[in-house]
Amino acid sequence: MLKVLAFLTKREGIDTQAFIDHYEKHHVPFICGLAPTPIVYKRNYLVRGDELNQEDAAIDFDVVTELVFPDRAAYLAWAALIFAPGSGELVVADELKFLERSRTRAYVVEERVTSGC
Repeated sequence: MLKVLAFLTKREGIDTQAFIDHYEKHHVPFICGLAPTPIVYKRNYLVRGDELNQEDAAIDFDVVTELVFPDRAAYLAWAALIFAPGSGELVVADELKFLERSRTRAYVVEERVTSGC
């Protein structure tokens, strides 16, 4: 299994709800129309102002997107479709509407789960 976490920042000048709405109602269906949906395609939006986020002002992202694929080959095949000539330019154009692309960071991670401690 291959898991990617992407830390994404909303474009300056867009409010949080408009950012979420565009991502959920336009970008996600758009991406799902370009390539098969990963095993997991999940967005985790930062809750600004929550007292548990003690470093709120220093947090430099607005959403953590989680993508899970069966293996590296499946991820590479998905990415090839998303960023293929013709599609890739459309993805970038859409992302520019709601994301600050220069601040996007993505990492392959390995998950460990503990339960029943």
